[in-house]
Amino acid sequence: MPPSPPGSVAPPPSAPPEPPGAVQRTGGGSEGGSGFRPELEGLRAVAVVLVAAYHIWLGRVSGGVDVFLLLTGFLITGSLLRTVERRGRIGFTAFWARLVKRLFPAAAAALGGILVASLLFLPSAGWREVIAGVAASALYVENWHLALNSVDYLAQNSGAGPVQHFWSLSVQGQFYAVWPVLITAVAALARAAGQPLRRVAAAALTLVFAASLAYSVSVTASDQPWAYFDTGARLWELAMGGLLAIAVPHVRLPRLLRILLGWAGLAALVACGLLLQVSTMFPGYIALWPTLAAAAVILAGTTGSRAGADRLLNLRPMHYIGKHAYALYLWHWPVLVCYLEVTDRTQPSIIGGCLVLALSMALAAATRRITEDGVDALTRTRTGSGWSLAVGAAFIAPVLVAAGLWSGHIAHEQRERELAVQGPDYPGAAAPGGAAAGAAADGGVPVYPAPADAAEDIPVSYDQDCNQGTRESAVLTCTYGPESYDRTVALVGASHAAHWLPALREIAREKSWRIVNITKGSCLFTGAEQLRGGEVYHSCADWNAGVMAELAELDPDAVFTTATRTNLDARSGEVGETVFDGYVRRWRALEEMGIGVVAVRDTPRLDFEAPDCLSENPRAECVGSASPSMADTSPLAELEGVPGNVAFLDLTDKLCRGGRCPAVIGNVLVYWDRGHITASYMRTLAPILRDRIEAATDL
Repeated sequence: MPPSPPGSVAPPPSAPPEPPGAVQRTGGGSEGGSGFRPELEGLRAVAVVLVAAYHIWLGRVSGGVDVFLLLTGFLITGSLLRTVERRGRIGFTAFWARLVKRLFPAAAAALGGILVASLLFLPSAGWREVIAGVAASALYVENWHLALNSVDYLAQNSGAGPVQHFWSLSVQGQFYAVWPVLITAVAALARAAGQPLRRVAAAALTLVFAASLAYSVSVTASDQPWAYFDTGARLWELAMGGLLAIAVPHVRLPRLLRILLGWAGLAALVACGLLLQVSTMFPGYIALWPTLAAAAVILAGTTGSRAGADRLLNLRPMHYIGKHAYALYLWHWPVLVCYLEVTDRTQPSIIGGCLVLALSMALAAATRRITEDGVDALTRTRTGSGWSLAVGAAFIAPVLVAAGLWSGHIAHEQRERELAVQGPDYPGAAAPGGAAAGAAADGGVPVYPAPADAAEDIPVSYDQDCNQGTRESAVLTCTYGPESYDRTVALVGASHAAHWLPALREIAREKSWRIVNITKGSCLFTGAEQLRGGEVYHSCADWNAGVMAELAELDPDAVFTTATRTNLDARSGEVGETVFDGYVRRWRALEEMGIGVVAVRDTPRLDFEAPDCLSENPRAECVGSASPSMADTSPLAELEGVPGNVAFLDLTDKLCRGGRCPAVIGNVLVYWDRGHITASYMRTLAPILRDRIEAATDL
């Protein structure tokens, strides 16, 4: 898998460079005044090499995303302004048609290659996400797809897939959609006010820059994973490039200063990813580092000096790489992902990394030759906008069709398995021998759910948006069970409480209970201060206060929640099983309210992704250890001060035996990731959970 600590969201890949063929003619910044800017091709080469090298050998993000966004704003804004000045208007259809013709063929080639490579090399457990990512990338909304996943607690453990790097291409695509409209509005305003176009454009872009930067700083501070993919939090970098395009023709700097600026900019750009954790700190004000570095190189321009940075940027190899930068960006990430999967490594060796880079460059050269050069040859006599749009659609449509057909095939297989699972071949927790014999195959019966479907085998409350996310604090409730009920049980807590819902729903149908789901991602049911990502989890505290008010009004017969907390996060040092601070005090508060508590011992966590393991290995090899995530003896055994309204349950014996925890028991997949129990296995636990609740309580 891509370089990422276990249990974390992998660092997002950087943005793609401006696609080949982009306008590079602008005034100023060079010895000869206005004209072609050859050093920009070299700057793109530096940026894409940094992106690839940081990903391959350092497992980090370089800051190249910000350089490419700045360049995009610089080049496109300058081009649009010159078009208005020459023609008085922007031809929207022609503008977008040229982009479609330039962007779609190479992107489609890479996306098609990713589909094929995923089928050949990547675990089936990740196929659904790859398909979703390919579709989102082809439609230029991959950044929003990833932003939604970045705040989804259930997605925390998912590694970076082979298509994730398309997020920034989506940001650029959205920019291309709105920027001509903005410049057209600016031109109309300038005409109405009788003001120079560029003066009004500078004022408008300054407003966009200021508003977006302020928003970026705010949202990065409050929710950095979301901000990283948010177009609004990135727009200031594109606007900054536009302002630079307006300013450059008027800047006249001494040659010595431009020489110093060029080298200072390159040095700052190279150092950015080494000195800053870009993937966890950007895109707030800290992203001014790489954008200002790139701006310095642009302002330095072509100095004509043997001592200038442009001498390096204008070398033939640099121009060759710059010419292939777009395609190289498209290929380096999926090649790296597949290499790491095939070699079972978390980071390439020096030689392995060189092979990744060499293969990526070869694919880039082939892609550019086949798509850009080939499309140019085919369309040389057909230059209309409609023809360009048709060519782009002809490339991207097969990718969307292939993704849809593959998704439909997976859904068909899932339906067939759902029909088969009703029989006696899938006893799950009721299997003879239980967890002790769980890993053994049973008559060649396939595992249910299949690894590719595992991430969808979760409580229905997630599909119904009834589990509060990590950002919000409002108390969400959903009710399950028969219309006529005898008892009310509130299911309260974090995701390790939520995964008991399928079992409780089965019991509710049998015993005429009403189940009220009140859960929030990564938020335990306690009044004690909790941390998330090393910072105080304020929304969790607010949510907990709201839950107590909700329970006071609901007045349930019992609250079902977790009694301990298991952990297997070596990075934070949180390993083992504890009774979290504030649990006992919270139970006492419920006792005062006359509410009973059914507190279940937390479930063990694996040190591997169960679906991925089963995609690549026999089920007998996919067995984890109860320790170190769980204590050898339950901490509940010696817990002091427990009020009389609390009944403890421990179903560890139905998940592990002799300290060994198989990923499959009774032909049913137990875990859909590293620590969350599948809804299917939970349903097989229902009769056992019912009996133990009845033995411990009067419910």
